[in-house]
Amino acid sequence: MNKVKLGLVFIFSLTGIVGFTYLSDSPMVVRVLSVLVGLLLAAFIARHTTQGDNFFAFCKESSAETKKVVWPNRKETLQTSAMVFAFVVTMALFLWLVDAALMGIIRLLMNQGV
Repeated sequence: MNKVKLGLVFIFSLTGIVGFTYLSDSPMVVRVLSVLVGLLLAAFIARHTTQGDNFFAFCKESSAETKKVVWPNRKETLQTSAMVFAFVVTMALFLWLVDAALMGIIRLLMNQGV
């Protein structure tokens, strides 16, 4: 029975998309509604499959896990941002110096002078 439901999910999804193309002379609202109706019917049927039940349980668990996340306060955020900014500036200066030194070495080796 599960395979039949998944087949219906595929058919409803495909019907919505084909309806969008078939109704090319209709207003855009009707075309978009055909896709939405097809996808909503497919989602409704998919919810009642084994895979749909597993996915729904996964979504509930994920939602519960996101509620457990401890976000940094303003002070921690500003300190971390400042450290990242300082590192980026320091790294940019270092790479600029290395690039300039290598360019100078290349010019000397090619006898172009500095």
